[in-house]
Amino acid sequence: MCGIAGWVSFERDLAPERPIVDAMVATLAARGPDGAGTWVHHHVALGHRRLAVIDLPGGAQPMTAQAPAGPVTITYSGEVYNFTELRAELQRAGHVFRTASDTEVVLRGWQAWGAGLPQRLNGMYAFAVWDSATESLAMVRDRLGVKPLYFYPTNDGVLFGSEPKAILAHPIARRTVDADGLRRLLAYALTLPGVPWAGMREVPPGGIVTVDRRGVHEATYWTLPTREHEGDCGDTVVEVRSLLLDVVRRHLVADVPQGVLLSGGLDSSSLTALAARELAAGGERVRTYSLDLAGHTERFEPDDERADADGPFVDLMARTVGSDHVGIGLNRDDVADPDIRRRVVDAYDVPPGSGDRDRSMYLLFRAVRERSTVALSGESADELFGGYAWFHDAETQHAPMFPWITACRDTYGLAPGALVPHVEALIDFDGYLREEYRTAASEVVQSDGASEHERRMRVASYVHLTRHLRVLLDRKDRLSMATGLEVRVPYCDHRLVEYVYNAPWSLKSFDGREKSLLRAAMRTDLPAAVLDRRKSAFPSIQDPLYGAALQGAARALIAQDGHPAFEVVDQSWLKGAAQTGLAPLPARIRNTLEWILNFAAWIAVCRPELRLA
Repeated sequence: MCGIAGWVSFERDLAPERPIVDAMVATLAARGPDGAGTWVHHHVALGHRRLAVIDLPGGAQPMTAQAPAGPVTITYSGEVYNFTELRAELQRAGHVFRTASDTEVVLRGWQAWGAGLPQRLNGMYAFAVWDSATESLAMVRDRLGVKPLYFYPTNDGVLFGSEPKAILAHPIARRTVDADGLRRLLAYALTLPGVPWAGMREVPPGGIVTVDRRGVHEATYWTLPTREHEGDCGDTVVEVRSLLLDVVRRHLVADVPQGVLLSGGLDSSSLTALAARELAAGGERVRTYSLDLAGHTERFEPDDERADADGPFVDLMARTVGSDHVGIGLNRDDVADPDIRRRVVDAYDVPPGSGDRDRSMYLLFRAVRERSTVALSGESADELFGGYAWFHDAETQHAPMFPWITACRDTYGLAPGALVPHVEALIDFDGYLREEYRTAASEVVQSDGASEHERRMRVASYVHLTRHLRVLLDRKDRLSMATGLEVRVPYCDHRLVEYVYNAPWSLKSFDGREKSLLRAAMRTDLPAAVLDRRKSAFPSIQDPLYGAALQGAARALIAQDGHPAFEVVDQSWLKGAAQTGLAPLPARIRNTLEWILNFAAWIAVCRPELRLA
């Protein structure tokens, strides 16, 4: 996995501008600690930071292939899991390879198939290809949006990068956040994708953005397809298992140490069991990693997101498969450290909305990276198989709003009064959310003859896979790559996604529970306690002293009279929330404090120019 950045300017020679591109690339050093490169050719400059995973000596970038009309050059981030098959096909067509990397397969594939290449790729990727013959840059992103890619059109070309910080390092990119940008910041905290920086955009998942002398052109090569599902319940379970076996096998290809992130839940335990089976065939033990918050198991109290602690299930699963297991221990002070908050905000480029869990995840990834370069994660299984409780709540199913917002806004939305009144009126956040939902729901293509309930659940599945999941994938990418760890997400394999998405909801819940198909597919591989465990969210600190630490940090912010955060945050509300008598903090107050402290850190780290008038 790597970081990419670049600049196209059709009105100037970029050869003298290499230091600017080098500065853009330097912001991505954490994504690629193993090497850096810059390629400049007349009107284009491409940069790269490398995390070496496949073909360690031969995969340096940017990578160029010579052609009669001029060079074709790529800067690439990601993994293509079917690169060996594509390499063989290209070799049969006469292409000669100089390396064993998947990067060169993508480069030669672009030469052979052009914009038809992404349809052939199985993987997670974001790359940019410059074709000297046509003087055009193509920016391509994987189907689900696992790998990020941003662009910023200019008067005579474009800037692009794996993260906004790479683009913002260029002197012509403005750090402006207007009212619409603030809406997107707040929506991101409620798990809706969006770019807050004015003038900056994402290459959409499944999209190709081409830049040439005529301007910027956008195309889509993949959207969630609607197909008639074939087969009964038994056939569907067999196919899901077959796909999972193949997906995990492909995701275990690497030339560096790798492991699995294990929480003891159904999703991660399934990956662990399948990875253990695959590696055992080659005489290897699977490595597993878990988060161990100090005192979490001993002091655990059930809540709406967690029925039980992870620890006992992690131990059971590790014993069952005989994994080489490491529990990563963290305490309250580790997670409350203001420096870690700043590092996490810097990784995101926005104020994150998951509170202490963001910082716990960052610290977990940092510790895993000391032992492995690649880790498999169970992200997206809930979106795909219907794992969240709100999927199964009738009131939420009928609400004209994103299900997770309907179900959780009283917990994760900002508390009433937390924003300055005129800012709250200006942004009309509720209206924004309603319009975003209408747009998402209107994209759904329904099956002919589907019942009202099936149609409603297809919408729910669609918005989870195209909105909710994108923010979770972004979180996983940013926090892992900030530590130089490559996290792979097998449940995002597009073949599996397309198949399960088109299975009727009646099959996805055939046993009256969440994730029926996944549970049935893994029934012979997992202990009964793990197999039947209810969905449990990533652990959060339950120590009441942590809430007191948040209040102390809020009081320190209040003491900074005139802090720019108070252009948005209502200072009197914050004073009330910081009163010591509120401990233990209600969940919504706690989460609002977390967001405000992240917002203040974001102002310090990213230096936005707020234009909210």
